[in-house]
This record gives sequence, structure tokens and C-alpha cells, in this order.
Amino acid sequence: MKKFLFVILLAFLSAGSFNAAAQKHQPQTKKYEFRHQGMERSYWLYIPENLRPDAPLVFVLHGYGGKAEGYRPEMLATARKHGFAVCYPQGAKDGKGKNCWNVGYSFQKDYKTNDVDFLCDLARYLQKKYGFKKQNTFLTGMSNGGEMCYQMAAQRPDAFAAYAPIAGLTMEWSYKKNPHKKAVPLMEVHGTMDKTSNWHGDLKNEGGWGEYISVPMAVGVWAAKARCTHTEKTELPKKRNQVVLHRHVGGTPAWKGGPDVEVRLYEIVDGKHKWGLEDMDTCEEIWQFFSKYLR
Repeated sequence: MKKFLFVILLAFLSAGSFNAAAQKHQPQTKKYEFRHQGMERSYWLYIPENLRPDAPLVFVLHGYGGKAEGYRPEMLATARKHGFAVCYPQGAKDGKGKNCWNVGYSFQKDYKTNDVDFLCDLARYLQKKYGFKKQNTFLTGMSNGGEMCYQMAAQRPDAFAAYAPIAGLTMEWSYKKNPHKKAVPLMEVHGTMDKTSNWHGDLKNEGGWGEYISVPMAVGVWAAKARCTHTEKTELPKKRNQVVLHRHVGGTPAWKGGPDVEVRLYEIVDGKHKWGLEDMDTCEEIWQFFSKYLR
């Protein structure tokens, strides 16, 4: 019996040592402060040792009430594998005391934080300080962070090279007041059973976020801007829920002599309000999409 207990204890200690060693070798971010419009804003940054010569940088935005620290470590593993840097900005607190991005929710009418300007300024600062290339800087985020991706693409389409909202939605006011006609590469990952960011939209504001259009319509807006000529539909290898990929292709060139602007929708059948990591390699799909537009 004593021998059995000793073996169990030894296995436990060995596992603990292994986990500690594994954690030590995981990619790590560092916290920094950035002053913007009189506010102290925070961000976490990871620069891999094998940073590519074209110096790509991916911004990752957390959701409503979330935090940047420790967010989506899966993206760090993908960054180390492919050699790109990752920035996790921290959203400021709103009137409810929730960390967020100002995307014009119905309850954000008196919220004055300009996050579009903040992200643009932070991107320029990091590009200048570390040599990241503007044309190789990308934006992704989930939920409230996904909404921020849509808003940035609508208001400042030149700020990032491509966009990847996850479980994001397009507010009706933004859809109607979108001033730019510029085509931008964009991919959306969304579950059809998402009850927070409803796949079918919410034009009656039953969810309390404000009126927003359906996910297929929101993606279609960007496909129309890109003047995509047709859609190719495929299914990813099934892991849990089936993922149907809708690729809007044949669009205008992203730049003279460059690849065509492509717009994608990853439809997770019966998927909920998540990154879809159980259904697909979301971070890898994001990077493979972004890497099409590296210069």
C-alpha cells in the first residue's frame, strides 16, 4: 500500500514539474501603458523570437466585460509558430464598470471613449517603436471586440490590412451610416445558435444591445463593397459542430498587382457564442487568411 501511494505521489510531482516546465516555455506577453486622450490605457504585447522579416502584427480584442491579460493564449501559440507579433489592448470601463469597446450600443449613448482613434494611435505607436509594418497590421476580436472590428473597417478601412470579427455583429446605425466604399478583406466566424449575437439579427433590440442586422447580411455588405463575383461553399473537416465556409471571391485587387479582396463567413452549424475552437482551428484560420495579404 505504501509503495502504491509513493508511486501516486511521484507521478503527481512529476506531472507538476512537467506542467511548470511547459508553462515556462509558453509564449508570454508583457504589459505596457499608453496614454491616449488624457487616459492611461493598457496593452499586452508578444514579440516572437522568430518574427518574420515582413514584421506582421495582429491586434486581438476581448469581449464585453473581458480583459486583455491572459486573453486567447491560443493566438500566442499560432504567433510563435508563424512568427508574428500579437497585441492585446485593454478596453476602458463604461458607466456600468465593464471593460468594453465603444461600438454604439444602445446603452453607450453617453459613453465618450473614442476606441477607433485609440486603436489607430496605438497601432501607429507600435509600428514606429518596434518596426512593425503598417501594411501588415491586422485586427481580430470576439463579440464586443468583433463589433469593434466591423466599426473599424467601416470608419477607418485603411488602418488595418484585414479584419476577422468573431461572433461579432453590425449595428443598424453603423450599417446605414457607413461612409466608406473601400473594399477590405474580412472574415467572420459565427455560430447559428448564438443567443448573444443572434445569427438572424435583432432589429427590435430584444437583446438590449441595440438594433443590428443579420450575420449573413453583414458579411454580404463587405462582399458587395469588394465587388465579389461569386461564392464558393465548402465544409471544413468536422471536429464537433459542422463548419460551413462561404468564400466570396473574385473581388477587386487589395492593391495594384495584389490578391483579390476576399470576404469569408465561417458558419458554425448549431454553434454558440464562442471562438469556435472546439469546431475548428480558429486562430490558424485567422492567420492563414491574414497572411494572404502580407506585403
